[in-house]
Amino acid sequence: MAIITLTTDFGEKDHFAGATKGAIYSELPDVKIVDISHSVSPFNILEAGYIIQNAYNSFPKGTIHIIGIDSEINEENKHIAIKLDDHFFICANNGIMSMICSEIAPEKIVEINIHDRIQSSFPVLDVFVKVACHIARGGTLEVIGKTITEIKPTKYITPFVNDDKTQIIGSVIYVDNYGNVVTNITRSFFETIQKGRTFEVSARNNKFKKIHKRYSDIVNFEIPEEKRHDEGRGLVVFNSGGFLEIAVYKSNSATVGSASTLMGLYLMDTVSVNFSTESMLPKSLE
Repeated sequence: MAIITLTTDFGEKDHFAGATKGAIYSELPDVKIVDISHSVSPFNILEAGYIIQNAYNSFPKGTIHIIGIDSEINEENKHIAIKLDDHFFICANNGIMSMICSEIAPEKIVEINIHDRIQSSFPVLDVFVKVACHIARGGTLEVIGKTITEIKPTKYITPFVNDDKTQIIGSVIYVDNYGNVVTNITRSFFETIQKGRTFEVSARNNKFKKIHKRYSDIVNFEIPEEKRHDEGRGLVVFNSGGFLEIAVYKSNSATVGSASTLMGLYLMDTVSVNFSTESMLPKSLE
């Protein structure tokens, strides 16, 4: 049984998400539809890319992912279908897939060309659904598009590193439901530049000299619970997706606050990592 996922900025108020599901079921009554998220900030390509990158590989191979963000077709915003890591992705060629494609090379990319057969002012419903159902029936990408070799890149995917490799300058690319702030600095990128050196993570007026493995690592469990004051304390972790994240322990914007609200960190704000000039690694490992 085919699985089709939906990631959009439709929200929950309007009819768009429900209509898209109805159109899929009208063509494939036995398909499974999974909502990854309909709460992406409007037209936010970086948010959508982060969400789909961290969600898609939890699904079985062969899953079809519809991404409905900034999907109106025009001369600069064509529609594409991609086979990557044995998954299929259908979206606009606006940079959404560049985050995933920077880590894994696509197996095939086509520019969708069935628009002359479909009158549409709602491309996710009219075009993306047709393509997804075609793939779910076993159809090939070549039938619905012409092969291309590159996709449109998006900015802010890769952090900046200065010439002497003593500083990484990254950006906030996502603020999660807890108010935790996710940057575009991945663990692998960080470790490649760090080479065992001590460091300091800076975000506005906040500085951190340690990256924890878990959020609860800042808790001293030897102190009686009633005497701890850990909720609301800031920390840095590499999150489950491998991205550097500035967080607040047990954050809650309505009570103790969050990294975003307490530190004033929002999308596209700068987060930097400054390294010492002395390596802590043995000479044989440098």
